[in-house]
Amino acid sequence: MRQILLVVDVQSCFAPPLWLIEGINRLSRRLPCVALIEQHDESQTPFLSQLGWCPPRDDCCLIDADAIFIKHGYTPSPAAMEYLRQYQADRILVCGIQTDTCVLAAGFALFDAGLHPTLITDLTVGSSLDRSGAMGIKLWKHHFGRTIHSRELRLEQDPP
Repeated sequence: MRQILLVVDVQSCFAPPLWLIEGINRLSRRLPCVALIEQHDESQTPFLSQLGWCPPRDDCCLIDADAIFIKHGYTPSPAAMEYLRQYQADRILVCGIQTDTCVLAAGFALFDAGLHPTLITDLTVGSSLDRSGAMGIKLWKHHFGRTIHSRELRLEQDPP
């Protein structure tokens, strides 16, 4: 099965737990990996004017990814979507921060593009409303059906 890992918002400003960074990095060494990071641009997404807060204009990805794409808002950028489309994966494994917002938004974008998103349930953290991610996982199952635990992944190569 041809698969690619999509990591959402695992960047310093969101203070991800170390277990999440380590778990995703273990997978990123075994699978092709794309990371999305949020950088604020009020002209593209009105976080500050509508929500009173905003992510930084510049931040760094904490994952060892083959490609990193900047996004402004909740969904993957058109460039990231094109990269994922060109990979022609049988499924896109999704993990990261804010299961109930940005991760879920990535799932909708992938689904709408005809791609096959699968959430890695043990490598996701929810928003401040539900840090466990349970609400986002439940929404993901309802909308897309496909979830998996990282130990269930069948990877062709052994980790280094």
